[in-house]
Amino acid sequence: MNGAFLHLVDKPSLGRVLLLILPVAVWLLLDVSTVLKNFSGITLKGFTPDLLLQHGQHRLGDDDDVPGGSADLAYDAHRAQRSRASRNKACNYAKGKWVADVKRPLYSGNACKQWLSKMWSCRGMERTDFSYEGYRWQPHDCQMPEFSGPNFLHRMRHRTLAFVGDSLGREQFQSMMCIVTGGKHSPEVEDVRQKYGIVKASSPFTPGGSAYRFPDTNTTILFYWSPTLSEHEPLMNMTTKKTSNALHIDRPADFLKKHLHSFDILVLNTGHHWNSVKFRRNHWKLYDDGKPVGNGTLVAKDFSRAREIKLQNIARWVDSELVHHPRTKVFLRTISPEHFVNGEWNTGGRCDNTIPLSSGSEVSQDHSGDLAAESAVNGTRLKLLDITAISQLRSEGHISNHSVKAQRAVYDCLHWCLPGIPDMWNELLFAQMY
Repeated sequence: MNGAFLHLVDKPSLGRVLLLILPVAVWLLLDVSTVLKNFSGITLKGFTPDLLLQHGQHRLGDDDDVPGGSADLAYDAHRAQRSRASRNKACNYAKGKWVADVKRPLYSGNACKQWLSKMWSCRGMERTDFSYEGYRWQPHDCQMPEFSGPNFLHRMRHRTLAFVGDSLGREQFQSMMCIVTGGKHSPEVEDVRQKYGIVKASSPFTPGGSAYRFPDTNTTILFYWSPTLSEHEPLMNMTTKKTSNALHIDRPADFLKKHLHSFDILVLNTGHHWNSVKFRRNHWKLYDDGKPVGNGTLVAKDFSRAREIKLQNIARWVDSELVHHPRTKVFLRTISPEHFVNGEWNTGGRCDNTIPLSSGSEVSQDHSGDLAAESAVNGTRLKLLDITAISQLRSEGHISNHSVKAQRAVYDCLHWCLPGIPDMWNELLFAQMY
């Protein structure tokens, strides 16, 4: 048979056949090689040693002895979140629009009594319109991760989130506690203020703070009242025997110097205490480089400039510390807008609007509404949590003249009803924590 085959195909013919077959064979080999090479790239993409290590650590979790158990599902969800976060790195979360959402609010204002101050729980007041609760923020070209208590606690396992700032920082902290617990009573949550030397505040507007630990995930969430993020030094006037405080604009608060290393996520804010009324009431004297500034003659623009300098100083100091704590993520939250009309809080100012988005629903500007904060974080490891222009559109979300007090003549157009706008601040924080 073989001899017959060779006999039928003479040598010249065989040569021509080989010349035809050889290029095809080479092409096939090259094509297969390319496919194998590309397949190898796809297979290895994303599996860095760091990710493999994380996966290995994850396999040591409580639920990992059950194949396909909740830990595997949680890890898959976490990996998907990280993938979305990677795509969102270049996203400007402050550009987008408010959209109606039947899934809002994220918790009940009536039920969240363990964490929420009465004066911010508008469901417990005489307010009757709650349409402001039914909206969420949707950034342009960004995928927002699903924000829920279990998702947050999984992300923050063995980690600490700290809010340091003024009463609006305290609102954001209380909002976070309500979201993470679903607004439900949570007797298992431990009070750990003593660990951080935090004393209980007598009211939402006074020094002190809160710190709570979720034992199942070893997650801590805390707030510390430091409205200027500055070191304060007691001063005694030997003539009048009265005590005031030197507010050192170039020095960070002692609490930050002592505890920064123990935070995994830190959110800083300072804004509405940089004015003559707050300085006078708190007996603060502005100091820089160890020397008094202005000799008691500061005007509005001086306080505005002082805040700018403080933001620059705190950003540079934190940035220098993050060299030693590279896993810590620090956010500088921009100023929360006020909506007083026809005066300020002490001169008859009001905020009577109850119609959501009456001044628009979209933010399209590239820069922050708080340029001082944006400038401060530029060139540093800090991130900007930009909520100013977004919140500016929500004048109907303030406490207004609804109050737990009998006296309602003074409008609160600075603080927000909860549930409400600060919940969105935390949604944006959660989206950028990855």
